[in-house]
This record gives sequence, structure tokens and C-alpha cells, in this order.
Amino acid sequence: ISTMWARRALAQPLWKQYIIYLGNFLRGDFGVSYTKAGLTVNKVIADGFPFSLTIGIYASLVVVFAGILFGSVCALRQNKLIDRFFMVLSTLGSTIPSFVLATGFLGLVPAFGVDEVAGYIGPVLVIGAFPLSFITRLTRTSLVEVQQQDYIRTARSKGISEFKVIYKHALRNALLPVVTYIGPMVASIVTGSFVIETVFGIPGVGQLFTDSIVNRDYPLIMGITVCFAVLLVLAVLIVDLVYVLIDPRIKLD
Repeated sequence: ISTMWARRALAQPLWKQYIIYLGNFLRGDFGVSYTKAGLTVNKVIADGFPFSLTIGIYASLVVVFAGILFGSVCALRQNKLIDRFFMVLSTLGSTIPSFVLATGFLGLVPAFGVDEVAGYIGPVLVIGAFPLSFITRLTRTSLVEVQQQDYIRTARSKGISEFKVIYKHALRNALLPVVTYIGPMVASIVTGSFVIETVFGIPGVGQLFTDSIVNRDYPLIMGITVCFAVLLVLAVLIVDLVYVLIDPRIKLD
């Protein structure tokens, strides 16, 4: 039935085919994959997305909590040994290519698939290396700058404990640029990475997207692109809502 319908659709004038395509597109129907015989684009994405999503969630949690923690420690111990140590690590994490890090984990962690929990260790650490390094440096820079503001000096002169000054006043304002970066970062991570998924043998969205480009599977390319766009919009929307929780001066009307 689907083959007969496709033939009838292709027999229509080009402008009418385009209208039919747009109608299906708006309903979330991206058609049939050119390279995955008998499978719709929605089915192909639904099979691969859980792998990328699971790795992305684990990596995002590690990146956010560890990055903010490391950055805060560096800012509070500026120019000390621990600060220099984390800055060296963050520089290495930002400059070493992901495929080099991925191959370095081979032999230490399961090198193919995610059938067991240990299989997530390598992909999570490798995919989170660059954003973790970036958030560490961004948190440090922002917190160092905020600590030099007048209201921080005023809070300390009033005798407020150092813990409250840092974590209730300084850190909340320092996190605004960090949260801005986290939104698009999460959307990017959860949609997978071709290099990492290829090295570790994970059939995620990142590998599907690259394969679809090489094989000119246009319906699959469009489906994955729309999926990423929707996730990006949702991430930015959540970031805007989180702004209000972090800084009460920001009001959403």
C-alpha cells in the first residue's frame, strides 16, 4: 500500500509533491529512509536516539557538576597549585582531539557497545572532555570577576560568613554565563558524536547522521536535523527559565 501511495504521489506535479511533503513534514512524518530498507525515518531515529540520549545525559551531569565544582575551587584558590593543576588539565581537555582521547581509553574500558554499565564510561568521559574543560575555565573566570564587585566587598564588610558570600551571592551571579553555555551544550551532546560513537561501536544518532550524509539519505538528514533543532530550542527555553531561579532581578513577563 505504501509503495502504491508513493508511486501516486510521484506521479503528481512537482508543486503538488512539495505541498504533500510539507504537509507530512509538519505532522512529523519525514518519510522512508533511502538506505534503511522498509524503515521510516521516525523508526530509524527512535532506534538510535536512546543510545545518544543516555550517553548525553550522563555526560551532561558529569560536565555540569564537575565543571562548576572545579571552576569554583580554582577561583577560590587563584594562582595556587590546585588552580594551576586544573587549568593545565582543562587546557589539555580543550586541545586534544576527541578521537585521540577515545583511542586512549581502548583497552581500559569496554571498546564496543553499551551492553553493560562500564560501556558508558569511555563515551561519557570523552564526549564530556571539551565541555568540562570549557565550563571549568568559564566558571573560574566569571567567579574571579564577580568576587571583585562592590557588593561582594560590602557583604564581607557586614560580617557575613565567607560560605554565604561565595555560594549565595557570588556564585549565583557567576553562573549566568555558564548556564548560557550549558543549554546549547546539552542539546549538542544528547544528539551524539560521530567520532565517539564510531570508535566505541555505538549505533547512536551521531553515526546515523554522518552515514545519512555519505549515503545521501535526504529524508534521514532532514529528520535528524529537525530533531536537533527542536532539542536546541527547548534547551534555550529552559535556560531562559533557569535565569529567573538564579538571578531574581530577571523577570519574565
